Amino acid sequence: MTASHADAVTFSDLSRNPRAVAERAASLGRVRVTHRDAPDFYLTTADREDQRDQTLATASRLFLALIKHDPTARTLVIAMPEVFPWARHLTSDELRAFTLELVEALSDAAELDADANTQEVITGWRATARIKADPSHYAKARKATKGDFGPVEVSA
Repeated sequence: MTASHADAVTFSDLSRNPRAVAERAASLGRVRVTHRDAPDFYLTTADREDQRDQTLATASRLFLALIKHDPTARTLVIAMPEVFPWARHLTSDELRAFTLELVEALSDAAELDADANTQEVITGWRATARIKADPSHYAKARKATKGDFGPVEVSA
């Protein structure tokens, strides 16, 4: 869900008239606050955000329950290419692994407020599908390597 330009205010508007911006956010549900020198953010009411959290938790628990009753996650695996069209480049085992990893990441987002992992899971599997979609890149990626490629830099 994205906010339209009508649902946006500038950071200066918020600074000059916080009450009017807060009232607008309450009536619209949320308002995007744009900032020239920093990332935009949303101003919303706490009850609306709590409802969004409850919705995510409910969806996550539903997916976990489905997997509990069907360890192969057949229904979810069948739906994945409809949600992620690029998933058609994954093998059936990879698609099942992606599905399970995504459901676990969604559970972490819902229960632990660990939102970043969900996008990391999607990005990682999309990169795998991208390589596999191009036969020449995939063949190159599967070739054995030789030698030492130097130290690995790890970013935190």
